[in-house]
Amino acid sequence: MLVLPQWNANAEGHVGLCRLLNRFDLSALRLSLPYHDTRMPPELRRADYIVSANVGRTAQVCRQAVLDARRAIHWLHMQGYESIGILGTSLGSCLSMLTTAHEPLIRAAALNHISPYFADVVWGGLSTMHVRETLEGNVTLDELRRMWLPISPLPFLDRVRGRPILLVYALYDLTFPVDLSRKLVDAFRTHAIPHQLAVLPCGHYSTGKLPFNLVDGLTLCRFLAKQLTVDGGL
Repeated sequence: MLVLPQWNANAEGHVGLCRLLNRFDLSALRLSLPYHDTRMPPELRRADYIVSANVGRTAQVCRQAVLDARRAIHWLHMQGYESIGILGTSLGSCLSMLTTAHEPLIRAAALNHISPYFADVVWGGLSTMHVRETLEGNVTLDELRRMWLPISPLPFLDRVRGRPILLVYALYDLTFPVDLSRKLVDAFRTHAIPHQLAVLPCGHYSTGKLPFNLVDGLTLCRFLAKQLTVDGGL
């Protein structure tokens, strides 16, 4: 498994999830996203370069994250791993979807917090209000959606067809607004792309708190173990 944490995750982010994956007989490689933890320049305190009002830089850094993920997957393949999956949360979920679309070595993907468009999350999400405040008046949502279309999941749906996909969203999410999550699920259905769906009875950040983190983690691990291991894990 390649694991991509959420935006602004520290060096310990998703390490617990990796250990849970191990209990399901899945090896896990955690990827630090660009400008996160040990990759953060000294002048930063947050990973603002990967999601910001600098439209071009945001697109370039997200592209770099996908390239990093693909290189990590090729490294795993060179080590002898043949059944490789990917798991991403929040921003990591978007990047995992893009990586799956471009990397044929990925056999299954678990996408934890979802949206069809990168721009709409930035525009409507509670955690990115400061980014919207800088953008508003300089660009419209429609313009921003078009500019960030290459780093949005929606245009790449057909490229993940034929591989097991798990979509997870939280019913009271204010960071990835639930209407956006439902739009991506509807798009999968409209395109007749097989997928599994799990809906968590919590918000975005409460997904990381008990008991919701346990429910979420077990849902992700059981799906991936079933798809990637011979005996389906625990």
